[in-house]
Amino acid sequence: MSLALLFGAAGSHPASWLHRGSRLAPPTDLAAYVSTARTAERGLFDLFFIADTPAARTENLHVWSRFPLFMNVLEPVTLLTAVAGATSRIGLGGTVSTSFSEPYNVARQFASLDHLSGGRAAWNVVTSANDYAARNFGHAKLAPHAERYRRAGEFVDVVRRLWDSWDDGAFVLDRDRGLYFDPAAQHAVHHDGAFFKVDGALNIARPPQGHPVIIAAGASDTGQDLAARTAEVVFSSNPSIEAARDFTQGLKARMARFGRAPSEMKVLAGLPIVLAETDAEAADDYARLQELVHPDVGRYRLGMDLETDLSDLPLDEPIPEDRIPKSANFHKGFFDDILRLIRDGNPTLREVYLCYERGRKTITGGPNRIADVMEDWFTSGAADGFMLQFHIMPRGLDLFVERVVPELQRRGLMRSAYAGATLRDHLGLRRPSRGERNP
Repeated sequence: MSLALLFGAAGSHPASWLHRGSRLAPPTDLAAYVSTARTAERGLFDLFFIADTPAARTENLHVWSRFPLFMNVLEPVTLLTAVAGATSRIGLGGTVSTSFSEPYNVARQFASLDHLSGGRAAWNVVTSANDYAARNFGHAKLAPHAERYRRAGEFVDVVRRLWDSWDDGAFVLDRDRGLYFDPAAQHAVHHDGAFFKVDGALNIARPPQGHPVIIAAGASDTGQDLAARTAEVVFSSNPSIEAARDFTQGLKARMARFGRAPSEMKVLAGLPIVLAETDAEAADDYARLQELVHPDVGRYRLGMDLETDLSDLPLDEPIPEDRIPKSANFHKGFFDDILRLIRDGNPTLREVYLCYERGRKTITGGPNRIADVMEDWFTSGAADGFMLQFHIMPRGLDLFVERVVPELQRRGLMRSAYAGATLRDHLGLRRPSRGERNP
């Protein structure tokens, strides 16, 4: 199975930073990232991953001060470049939005990261999902969902063409002939599309992986089409094995429409974990985390993904039907998950926010229980691996590497050593030839 780690300094739960067992360090502390990446590398993880949005929250700061999501974070490519120098094998993935960037800049950044890391870079393609980001770039609000995905599709196409703007081995550095590069090896991009105009070539050699690995996480029909056409790693968020298996099979079935084989994609299921020495200790830790969620945070976090204001509603009454929007413009998968919770037994607002976890449900347990859950999901075809999110860091990751990884290896579910040097090697993805599938 393939394993990725979603970094969180204290953990991935909204109250992780309040738990006495977690690390309380500023997210600008490079040492925390390096230490975490090295531990994951020792555990033979495929990928160390940084989520991001290009915005701070500027409203309702009384809530965000208790749940500091993206309020003090490092820019991902800069950060991953620093982590690259402190690691040697683990893949390095980061989020950069197609809604607020330009293809040339992104192509150059990830090509640079791929060179500096020896072929370990991955770009998480997102269209962004909040208006805070839109306002930072001259827009009152995000463009409509469909338009953002059309832009993203063109964006990825241009980036891949820019990565191919030189042949492999174009920079020959031949002193005898006085030739630094082969002039015939350049293939300038001449693109004039609906969203972008690019006329030129990257001023950097073709990346070691050919193309850095493309990651996506779209749950909507439009998002799945983009992933089926372009992505090599997809993060999924489903509450059950059955739903996850249906998603994985459906997404891979779409790939044939774009001339791709299912083997060209790895689907990694999000897996939030509270891990302790025993099942009882883990359950106690999770109960404590839930107790630490401030009501303002629970209500606002739910309203953020439901795309409506719930701040005036009583906590111990159901959410009125007339307060629920008809459709989602930000995260369709999260929106639909909340609807399922609201309509399952008429729960109170408090009960909904305590159950809502943006897709997957937290798994609590000791090492053997966690290994059992992962084996069930993997062997049933629900996922090709996992995006692990530990609610208490660094303790959860440390225990996973010390106890769960050896158990997965004993069961024949995980590698015992890295077989190659690049992220594509780890994932079993072939290196694309120049010009392959480019429009």
